[in-house]
Amino acid sequence: MGDTLGVLDDLMLDDTYQLQQGATPQRLALLAQPCGSLQIGNVTELGTPNAALHLDCVLSLMSPDGSITEALVLVEVDTNGMISAMFLLPLAPMQTQIDYVLVRSERDGARKRLAQMASVSFSRGTLITMASGAQVPIDRLGSGDRVLTRDDGAQMVHWVGQTTHRAVGNMAPILIRAGALNNENDLLVSPDHRLFVYQRSDEIGAGATELLVKARHLVNGDTVVVQDGGFVEYFQILFERHHIIYAEGIAAESLLIDPVTKPALPPELLETLASQQTTHGRRNDHGLEVQKTLLDRPDAIAALKRASLR
Repeated sequence: MGDTLGVLDDLMLDDTYQLQQGATPQRLALLAQPCGSLQIGNVTELGTPNAALHLDCVLSLMSPDGSITEALVLVEVDTNGMISAMFLLPLAPMQTQIDYVLVRSERDGARKRLAQMASVSFSRGTLITMASGAQVPIDRLGSGDRVLTRDDGAQMVHWVGQTTHRAVGNMAPILIRAGALNNENDLLVSPDHRLFVYQRSDEIGAGATELLVKARHLVNGDTVVVQDGGFVEYFQILFERHHIIYAEGIAAESLLIDPVTKPALPPELLETLASQQTTHGRRNDHGLEVQKTLLDRPDAIAALKRASLR
């Protein structure tokens, strides 16, 4: 009928939506405050920087073949609290000029979906280096096990989480093939998982020796690829603090608790961590997070591999 997408209270089940012809994904930068509220970040292609942003609801949309795509509805508001823009964040790719029928909409669970997207995760079977030097699959780890960390030696695991997702869109894992970053075996991680690289020589012009690089920024279609299709089992490993651990021989970060990822944790775990007064959040001693612009080169992986060797 020509109506655009609305907030939860305005939505009607069985309504049909289409993406307009020529619609393409654009970047909406999210900035989370300590209290959990969201704002639009400065480096954004959509919305007004610093404007308040609300996560309104999660939708389930059915395409003609019967498959279900979940999507988050985000709302930008102005200084008077009035809606100034709305955004749709699909959790799987959507096509233009295809009928999508709204079969479910809810507010509960929306924040958890966003948290699951933001939580760094390893796939089932990923070998983690223990304090003893043994290599143990992450799905066999549990609370109390001691893992080798790069920054603080042997550290005790507080919790290992497990979730299963369709391996599509923002939930499709990144495969780092054996040898790409001097790893002995393939490594399969969530897209925003940050890997630690120590540069003996500054091959990419970052101006720092210790780097954190998002897996999605390393995709080159050859040694690092998006492995989409089917389902993926993700495992999250949590310590008292954010650490750099070793997975398949690659230094990579553990789960980081921040205002965005908190809702992914079980409530009882959050209560336990709060009572123990654990210190979490980003650490300045883990290196410089490399922006995508420095990695927009065909030899990015080769350059990082060289940098770590000489």
